[in-house]
This record gives sequence, structure tokens and C-alpha cells, in this order.
Amino acid sequence: MTAENPSMSPSVTTSGTLPPGFDKRYRWVLRPAAIYLISRALFWAAVLVTASFTNLSVAEEIDRWDSRWFLRAAAQGWPSSLPTEHGHVAASTIAFFPLFPLVIRWTSTLTGLSYLASGIAVASLSGLTAMVGVWYLVRSFADRAATDRGVLLLAFFPGSFVLNMVYAEGMMVTLVAFGLWALLARRWVLAGLLGALASATSPVALAFELSCLWCAYRALADGRDWRSIAAPVLAPLGFVAFQAWLWVHTGDLWAWRLTERYGWRSTISPAFGLQSVLTLTRHPMSGTKTEDLLFAGIVIAVVGAVFAIRRRMPMPVLLYGLGVAVLAFVSSPVGLRPRFLFDAFPLVIGVGLALRRWRYAPVLLASALSLVALTAFELASYQVFP
Repeated sequence: MTAENPSMSPSVTTSGTLPPGFDKRYRWVLRPAAIYLISRALFWAAVLVTASFTNLSVAEEIDRWDSRWFLRAAAQGWPSSLPTEHGHVAASTIAFFPLFPLVIRWTSTLTGLSYLASGIAVASLSGLTAMVGVWYLVRSFADRAATDRGVLLLAFFPGSFVLNMVYAEGMMVTLVAFGLWALLARRWVLAGLLGALASATSPVALAFELSCLWCAYRALADGRDWRSIAAPVLAPLGFVAFQAWLWVHTGDLWAWRLTERYGWRSTISPAFGLQSVLTLTRHPMSGTKTEDLLFAGIVIAVVGAVFAIRRRMPMPVLLYGLGVAVLAFVSSPVGLRPRFLFDAFPLVIGVGLALRRWRYAPVLLASALSLVALTAFELASYQVFP
């Protein structure tokens, strides 16, 4: 056997192999990182093949949809008054929450990279941290094999294609995943601070408040742990701070809501999701691509919820997943699109935890093929926004 040289760093042996215990200590990083990198190889292969057919550069393929708005926010910031068009509030960067574009701006300033390159780098790195965070969270209540299955399915889930576009999903899921872990560990202030950062990244993160409220209720009921109140108090402050800043910046308290309502025709409508279901069930062959996509999302969300509930996922984790799904379900014209199902990651993870061996393999294969198909479809056309 080769003796270890005392003069060398304790993390390296003279044989060049990993020291004893290294894999055990760093498995929570190495395993999800490996899963993520393999899934991204599949994504980039789909991008390159699609680009060869569309005659567009990879940069042109990535710089579309919300990516352009996030990059515009990073480069130009937020207008000091509500832009109007034909007498109505127009689309603007006011609809986009600040943390993600600000990190892109800081990255571009520090590295000298273009905003697009910085955006892809930040999104891709936050996709990696999202997988690490989800793996670490799930490992706290499931065995290693089940955790690997869940994270593998999430990494190859169709909605994960946004992790390498300039979208905030990776950053938000990272913050929420570690926030949920903090709740399970009863680290209330840490959970609240992570929730505040998440709610400054995307309004979808407000679903995390449900988890915080549930944990505070249980902590007060079981042991009168008044410190638990810190989590639900702190978690929505990112959202509140952005709304307050917009009020001061634009002079309009409802700047964000008006921009969403008139700039993107986005409203809360409980009937929207139900209408999607009724349309497809009554006329299954006449639906548009958007209706087909939303109907598939509803089916996947219901199946994922059933698996997550049957698997007895911890209530804070389950509540977050269900909360995101409900928010998307009642949001017109967003609906349960693949990237919002990715945001509701506990529902995807629940399927991976419950299925094993021959039942799991075809689901994973179908998910990977759908990832390739959805990536190609979204980049080759403008028919359906992601």
C-alpha cells in the first residue's frame, strides 16, 4: 500500500486516488453534478442539431422568449414609468423580478463577458446548483437510490431545457430547495432568508410561503417554538421589496400587476385550467398545440401529486409542489407548462421516488426523449412559448 505523504494536503494521496471518505463527504455534490452534466450533454446535442436545420447560431437559438427580457433587464434595468402602447400599459422589464438579471449584470461586469454569455453561464451554473440542492433536500428524507432516481428524472424532465436558456428557474429552484431543507432542519431564519431571495427571483416562489406557514404552525402547536415565525415573515420579503421599489421607482403601486395584466394579458383565472381540460376532452382532435401542451401538463401534475402523496413526502415539500402547480393552473395564459412543472419539482421527484426498476426505466426514457423533442420544438418555432 502507498503511504500518505504528511507534507501533502490531506485531501490528496500520493497514489492519485481519492482519499478514504471523500465520496461519502462530497456525494451530495458529485452525484447530482454528474447527473446534471449528462442531461446537459443531451440538451446541447439537441440545440446543435436544431441549429443545423434552422440555420441560426446557438446564440440566436438561446436569445428568445423571456431570455430577451431578462437580458434587457440586466442591460437596461427597469423603466421609471409605465410604458404605454395604444393607450394601455405595454410589455416591459417591470414584469421581471430583479435578482436573476442583477446577477447577470454583475457577472458581465466582473468577467467582461457579453450579457448573453453571462446569462447562459449564470443560468447553467444555477441549474447545477438546483440539482445539488434538490438532491440534498431529498436525501434528507429518502434513501440514496431513491434520491438518485428522483433527481435523474428531474434533470431529464422536459421542462429542464430552460436551465441552459436565460431563465430564472435554476436560481429559484436552488433557493427553494435549500430553503425547504432548512425548514425540515428547523433552521427558521435561514429558511426565511432563502425564501426572501427566491421571492426576489420569481413570483412562483411565493408558494414557498405555504411551506413556511405550515412549519410555523406545527412548531407552535407542538412546542411553542416562536422562532419558527421568522420563516413565514422573512420569506415573502423579496416579493414585497420589489413591489415597494417599483412603487417608488415608477410612482405606481400596481406597476407589476398592470404590466402583467396588459403587457402579457396575464390574469388569475380559476376557469382557465378547467377550460383547457374541457376543450381537450370534448374535442380531442381539434386542440391547438398550446392546448395539447397544457392538457399534458395537467395530467403530469395530477399523476405527480398522487405519487408524491402516496410516497408520504414531507408536508412542507409537498405543499410547495402543489402550491406551484395550483398557481400555474389558474394563471392565464401560462398554465401548467413544462417549465412550471419543473418549478413544482416535488411532483416530478415523487414519481422518481415511487417507481423502481422496469417501471422507472421507460418513464425516464420517455422523459429524456421528450426533453429532446421539446427543446427542438421550442428552438425551431415560435408556435408555443415555453
